[in-house]
Amino acid sequence: MCLCACFCGGSKILAPGEEENLELEGEEDPAAGHGSVDTFSPRAPGTLLPQLPSEPGMTLLTITIEKIGLKDAGQCIDPYMTISIKDVNGVDLNPVQDTPVASRKEDTFIHFNVDVEVQKHVEKLPKGAAIFFEFKHYKPKKRFTSTKCFSFMELDEIKPGPIVIELYKKPTDFKRKKLQLLTKKPLYLHLHQTLQKDS
Repeated sequence: MCLCACFCGGSKILAPGEEENLELEGEEDPAAGHGSVDTFSPRAPGTLLPQLPSEPGMTLLTITIEKIGLKDAGQCIDPYMTISIKDVNGVDLNPVQDTPVASRKEDTFIHFNVDVEVQKHVEKLPKGAAIFFEFKHYKPKKRFTSTKCFSFMELDEIKPGPIVIELYKKPTDFKRKKLQLLTKKPLYLHLHQTLQKDS
């Protein structure tokens, strides 16, 4: 939900989309990663899709995932985001997309700086739909990729410019019925929206 509106090597590495584990993660050292700047080695290219063809009177939406704030950002291995659009019942409306592994980490932030092309014109998104962002990372001790937290953006939050949205505890609640904030700390997902309408 928008604050403006209301508010990762083991021997086996899983590629984006090959996982899902809803096991709760333990608390990690909150001091980890502070004061450090590091880059991630390229691993997976992601599954991002190209922009849709323009249609008269229809609006295209590009979402730039800038960065995510996490207290243990320095401990995350091969982090990436999974983006999906769900209807009010949590059913997929579009192909699910995975970003490449994040570009770098700095203090309590993991930087992505990647554009995601929403695969449906804004006008064709049904009432009650939402765009979900799941933050995932590799856990070498358990040798799987895990969802750490998620965030989402509702239709009334689609507008040009920057947006900062809250992070929620896993498992991902696509129906948005039982949401629990990840932390009380001021750590969020930072996005930028670009809308393009063909007249």
